[in-house]
Formats: sequence, structure tokens, C-alpha cells
Amino acid sequence: MNRFKRDRFGWVSGNWSGYAVSGQKGAFRRVSAEWTVPFVLPASGSAYSSAWIGIDGFRNSNLIQTGTGHDLIQGKPLYYAWWEILPAAETVIPLPVHPGDRIRAAIVKRSGSNWLICLRNMTRGWIFRTLQRYAGPRTSAEWIVEAPQLGASITPLARISSVAFRSCRVNGGSPKLALSDAGIMVQNNRVVSVPSTPNKSGDAFIVRRRT
Repeated sequence: MNRFKRDRFGWVSGNWSGYAVSGQKGAFRRVSAEWTVPFVLPASGSAYSSAWIGIDGFRNSNLIQTGTGHDLIQGKPLYYAWWEILPAAETVIPLPVHPGDRIRAAIVKRSGSNWLICLRNMTRGWIFRTLQRYAGPRTSAEWIVEAPQLGASITPLARISSVAFRSCRVNGGSPKLALSDAGIMVQNNRVVSVPSTPNKSGDAFIVRRRT
């Protein structure tokens, strides 16, 4: 990794890594993907991570999203599912999540400003659905590993195993991801999380935590 080049990627963030695609206002009405919940590796102190899909949030301040959390709190790993619509805080889904679980998620525009958020744990056999109102501009869609914010501060990214996003879809089809859509996470002047080049279909990739 000594030959790592930041300029191969489309964008840099202090708390996101993964892929984001942009379009005109109203361009995105559906986003979905599958991924495997990563393992949280031992470390000192507390650190945080999330894997999620969303619409908006990339170069705008709106966002509707759902995903899984994998944190290390005072040396103990914590795994959970959640959904969120900014500016409100995230809502934890009170259903079991464990490392290695296969997750399928979808966010779908219904009529008017009604949106369906759906998260399914295919390993544990549960499915969660909620219908919510959302009126964002719909100018981006994302598949992201994040170091979430607590208050006004970005948290350190937890030491997690790689997250493989599969079957990524936008508006029902392949997003045809390219490396120019990819972003790396930089914290304290260090690259801490990097997405792979997408597969030939442009609908799958791996996000790796750099130690």
C-alpha cells in the first residue's frame, strides 16, 4: 500500500468512504444493496462505524439512510441496525445484529413525499419496514462506510473487518460505478478507509479499513 494514490479517487472525506453518484434534482427514487456486518477488532478507547445506503447527503445537507452500526464502546463491541432522516437523530431498530450477518437494505420513494425504508437481516430472519416522509432534493445516492458524528465531532473510525457491498442498485438498475465515484476517508492526515475498484458490472465493491 506504499504506492497508494489519493488522486485515483473522486473525493475525500473526514467521515465517509465508499461510492456516491450524483444527478439532477429529483434524479433518485430508489437505492438498495446487500452487505455483511463486519467484525469490530480490539482497540483501546472507543471508536465507531456504520455501513449504510442513502439518498442525498453528498454535497447537500439532506439525507435519508438506513444501515448497521459496529462500535467499540470502552473495549466492548456493539452491533445494531438503524435508520435516519436528517436533521433528526438516528432511530435504532430493536432487532438482533451480529458480525457476519447478511443485510439487505432498500429505500424507495412511494407516492408524494412518502418513502419506504426497509432493512432485512437474512441471517437472523427478520425484516423491518417503516414509512416516513422525506422531501430532500434527491440529487445523490450512496453506499458508504462512515465514522459517524457524535454531537459536532466526527468520531474515530472503529477497527473493523472489510465491508463488501453487493447487488448495489439505483432506480432499480446497476449504478455502473466507476472509480471516479469513489471516496476515501482521511482522519488526522491519515487515510483510514478505502473502497476497492468496483466489479465489472459496476455494482459491487469492498471497503477496507487501513490500520
